[in-house]
Amino acid sequence: MKNICLDITKASCFLKEGAVAAFEPKVKAAQESLENGTCPGNDFLGWLHLPSEITPEFINEIQECAKTLRENCEAVVVAGIGGSYLGARAVIESLSNSFGWLIQDKKNPIILFAGNNIGEDYLSELTEYLKGKKFGVINISKSGTTTETALTFRLLKKQCEAQRGKEEARKVIVAVTDAKRGAARTCADKEGYKSFIIPDNVGGRFSVLTPVGLLPIACAGFDIKALVEGAQTMEKACGKDVPFAENIAAQYAAVRNALYQNGKKIEIMVNYQPKLHYVSEWWKQLYGESEGKDKKGIFPASVDFTTDLHSMGQWIQDGERTIFETVISVEEPERKLLFPEDEENLDGLNFLAGKRVDEVNKMAELGTRLAHVDGGVPNIRLVMPKLNEFYIGQVIYFFEIACGISGNILGVNPFNQPGVEAYKKNMFALLEKPGYEAESKAIKERLNNE
Repeated sequence: MKNICLDITKASCFLKEGAVAAFEPKVKAAQESLENGTCPGNDFLGWLHLPSEITPEFINEIQECAKTLRENCEAVVVAGIGGSYLGARAVIESLSNSFGWLIQDKKNPIILFAGNNIGEDYLSELTEYLKGKKFGVINISKSGTTTETALTFRLLKKQCEAQRGKEEARKVIVAVTDAKRGAARTCADKEGYKSFIIPDNVGGRFSVLTPVGLLPIACAGFDIKALVEGAQTMEKACGKDVPFAENIAAQYAAVRNALYQNGKKIEIMVNYQPKLHYVSEWWKQLYGESEGKDKKGIFPASVDFTTDLHSMGQWIQDGERTIFETVISVEEPERKLLFPEDEENLDGLNFLAGKRVDEVNKMAELGTRLAHVDGGVPNIRLVMPKLNEFYIGQVIYFFEIACGISGNILGVNPFNQPGVEAYKKNMFALLEKPGYEAESKAIKERLNNE
């Protein structure tokens, strides 16, 4: 099988000759620091060789649990936030029928996502939808106390037990959590839930290939073995001993850092395949949370083309020249649809008659890319031969290893997220959470004085 490939020619042409190649020593040093465990955040490098460490027995255990949920549930709710749900959702949405929620083919449970917001309407509507349905829950939380997820899980646990009885609920609630610590672990042990471990040395945004991502993906009916195999091939293709000119992760890390040094502060992830929307959402978290610190970092944004060409396209074409684009292109769609001829031709589109819709889409992609490059927007292109488990596995590992390299080049710790804690501290103080008495007093005084 072919691998995904990277084209940086329409980005490097905006830089001085040799600018990308000049990053080769920095890339090599970054990869060696990852391999040797000498980089900042070296206690969170468990993802680095995770694909090659996954065993057939582990895959089988995940699949067996997924089978139990599939056979006993009309719907499975994945409760998690950030890295605890985005990777799974990215893969599931990429591979699912776009109208699967309407078709409901009965072969697979509907996969729903919650615990990623505190919207009362959202949660109320979810619990209303689940009334009378056989549903299960995958609760994904290392600590079990993350507010959004813990609040949602309490609601779902109570409802599942009320509708199915405690004994039946025990069979369809699964915990993905810490091996020994935390409220979610205590709950799982007390209630006798099937559980899977989130490795201590794998952060949430790098956890797609752990049970965090693999279990929901398997529940949705997709081939996690092929997904892992794709990641394994990319692990080899992007190894530290692969020459710079052949290592697409090294090249991606180099060109984006070269562009950043050249004043390009925003990277826009572009797709022409609506199914890839949540791949962009996962990518935004991966790079935003990994690089956005110490007053540094490229701002990750995303658009869905051609839809957003009729809105954001104007800004990208003619706005401030602080941006570059990374386009994910899918060579061959899963389905085939020909454009029909019309006798009256009132829309003037008979020149497209007999062409595949994807050919029109591809010309839109090429035309847009040419226009944006002409407009001063550097373009990187990542090409997937097909949209399937194997190639999505490649894409996941490609972006992960490139992120580790890029963050080290930037000079930050790519594996922590100190800025995420600031809002939590204020929220707990405002809610008067026990233990936050001093903070509560301080924030109330601040608000009264503003």
